[in-house]
Amino acid sequence: MSSGTSPQGPWTTLVSVDDLQARRAGDDANLVILDARFSLDDEAWGTRAYREQHIAGALRADLADDMAGPIINGVTGRRPFPDPADFAQTLTRWGIDDAAQVVVYDAECGLMAASRLWLMVRWMGHDRVAVLDGGWQAWLAAGGQVASGDEERQPRQFTPRLRPQMLAEVDEVDQARQRTKTCVFDSRGAEGYHGGGKYYDPVRGHIGGAGLADRAETTGPDGHFRSAEALREHYDRLIGDTPAPEVIYYCGSGVTAAQNVLAMEVAGLPGSRMYVGSWSEWILDPTRPVEL
Repeated sequence: MSSGTSPQGPWTTLVSVDDLQARRAGDDANLVILDARFSLDDEAWGTRAYREQHIAGALRADLADDMAGPIINGVTGRRPFPDPADFAQTLTRWGIDDAAQVVVYDAECGLMAASRLWLMVRWMGHDRVAVLDGGWQAWLAAGGQVASGDEERQPRQFTPRLRPQMLAEVDEVDQARQRTKTCVFDSRGAEGYHGGGKYYDPVRGHIGGAGLADRAETTGPDGHFRSAEALREHYDRLIGDTPAPEVIYYCGSGVTAAQNVLAMEVAGLPGSRMYVGSWSEWILDPTRPVEL
């Protein structure tokens, strides 16, 4: 599925492989494709995979190097956002200006870490950014053009227009979790929510009072996002009549929760927020409530 007024865009949520192929064929100087493939178990894998093969013309966007700032021990989670001025320089290096149409992809339909980058570009004030629906696998399945090695693009000056309202800080999360209607949702699967499975943090469980919104439920068995109608039904069941801007998503370290924020936009429910510090920040203070 694609988002926008025409197959050529602007795209602001998702874009299909077919539409991206059509726009690439036009040699559009304003099209910026970013490869955000990443693995939590092997952080160097994404760059190796990119250099081996990637969508022709795509630039490398690394979660650890490009999308995260310095960790402050005892204060931040594992993947804090970079300083906005530093990230503006990264976007400038990638050749993103007001005219740019950005398309981001990864190997997991937006989960790791294309949706996070989509959210970050929006956070910086740029709306023309979309996640490739189906990701890398869909591109290969369609016979899309690929290349190897590193690629570069002429820099363009990025002008930030920061939107802090897209994010929720820890104090806001603490207040929201105590409301009668559930407003804070854990984006991990049920196993992780209840303290099972693989953990990258020393404490297991979920934020006290938080509900479960498994981000995997935003996609179908074909590896694509579910339709806007199906996603709307999904979120209507999940949040009821709670306004989208009151809904906060978190995950382990502020990466996969972005997929719920994106999926709500696709569903026509804009404005939900992400707690970037997520579980890895919440547990730094032992007085913050934890449940299994």
